[in-house]
Amino acid sequence: MPPAALRADLTDALPPSLLRLAECGTQRHFRTHSLLIQEGDLGDSIYIVLTGRLRAFVSDARGREVTLGVHGPGEYVGEMSLDGGLRSASVQALEPTVCAVVTRASVLGHIAADPEFSLGLITRLIRRARLATESARSMALLDVYSRLKRVLEDRAQPAVDGTRRIAERLTHQALAGEIGSSREMVSRLLKDLEKGGYVAVEQRCIVLLRALPARW
Repeated sequence: MPPAALRADLTDALPPSLLRLAECGTQRHFRTHSLLIQEGDLGDSIYIVLTGRLRAFVSDARGREVTLGVHGPGEYVGEMSLDGGLRSASVQALEPTVCAVVTRASVLGHIAADPEFSLGLITRLIRRARLATESARSMALLDVYSRLKRVLEDRAQPAVDGTRRIAERLTHQALAGEIGSSREMVSRLLKDLEKGGYVAVEQRCIVLLRALPARW
């Protein structure tokens, strides 16, 4: 029996080549904090995000986590296991999320039949490799403040009042996961920056009031 048709209002964010692949999958709903993929498991499918957001992360035996990326509508996760290997990271839902779950066999068939998707997949894997290299360099060469500064500046968007605002509500724990630090260290740095007049928190969103200092 072929998969049920995806709702049109859930596929607006998908480019044509990815939409064709999503139509080969099964629509699934995930609650906030649901674990879609467990690091180390054998993978046999990818997850195309239709609505909501997913977080990819790695963790150690002590429960420490490092966030690898956040993925929203029009993106997908799980492609690293298309070689038949084990999952290289875990993925959980940051909010109620709807995905099209496509089996490995369907993805491989689509790669052979759709050059546009194949090129997009290659480009995506190259981009992820570059990001992984940059992340490793950051962890090895930058101190905690410098890593926090980079994340804040990368996420902030110009506002009409001249400040820069991070629209996404980032918890201290989420920031700690992204930069490979403790929540306590992130909280202390943000508190110091707030006291110094560099940042403010408005409606639970971080606002950069002026250029952050090079060092702290």
